[in-house]
Amino acid sequence: MSTKKLRKAVFPVAGLGTRFLPATKAMPKEMLTVVDRPIIQYVVDEAIDAGIEHLIFVTGRNKSVIADHFDISFELEHTLRERGKTEALDIVEACRPRAGRTSFTRQQEPLGLGHAIWCAKDMIGDEPFAVLLPDVLVQAEKGCLAQMIDAFNETGGNVIAVEEVPEDQTFQYGVVEVGKGGSDKVFPVTGMVEKPKPGTAPSNLIITGRYILQPEIFQFIEGQDTGAGGEIQLTDSMLALMKTQTFTGVKFDGRTFDCGSKVGFLAANVAYALARGDIAPEFRPELQAILDRTG
Repeated sequence: MSTKKLRKAVFPVAGLGTRFLPATKAMPKEMLTVVDRPIIQYVVDEAIDAGIEHLIFVTGRNKSVIADHFDISFELEHTLRERGKTEALDIVEACRPRAGRTSFTRQQEPLGLGHAIWCAKDMIGDEPFAVLLPDVLVQAEKGCLAQMIDAFNETGGNVIAVEEVPEDQTFQYGVVEVGKGGSDKVFPVTGMVEKPKPGTAPSNLIITGRYILQPEIFQFIEGQDTGAGGEIQLTDSMLALMKTQTFTGVKFDGRTFDCGSKVGFLAANVAYALARGDIAPEFRPELQAILDRTG
């Protein structure tokens, strides 16, 4: 098991985004905006703020705009500079990671999350790495991944972000089984169940969409048969790896928004707008007026 520093993060961005058609017919779902920034920008910023040095995007067809977003936009930046629009120029330049920090690879078939991560195998090598699902935004004072890295530096092994849900909702999620020891916030994970039948879940703690994994996960993904939906499921490989390596759950501080659903996406827009000092004073009365009119 690698004890190397965590430097790399994988972003699986090859999904079709069918729940947001027709908006995603020609635009990747990851580029839908929450207030004034693409969803993927929030997730990338979370990784960079946590100290990640190498960003690896697993893309699909019609996703080149994601690479363009994180690249230099010469014409735009030149025009902004010429017109003295320094504030707008700073915003554009802040989106661009330093040269050499981003890599892109293709998932040529939609074979599931496990397969998407396997596509980044050669870029990961023999190092531990993070996985951040771009559909999930975590609004937190200290980023979710940064909280996980604090735990990882103490425990090593593999780390999963988890959060509580009502027990009658556990059947919708991947649920972890909690082992003995640890604390209320950081504890051993001894099992995982994907969408358990009502009343059978081992806990009410669900997997949130942030992982820190050891490179040995690839050998299990590689030899794994397809699971639910004909896809290569990451959970199956984690369960196999769990037989030889430790897994730690981190119940992070923060609020999650599932931007893969319309309601979660709309809620994220409202929450992030209300958290912005430059927008909230004008937005709050407009939001209240809408609520008053609609009851």
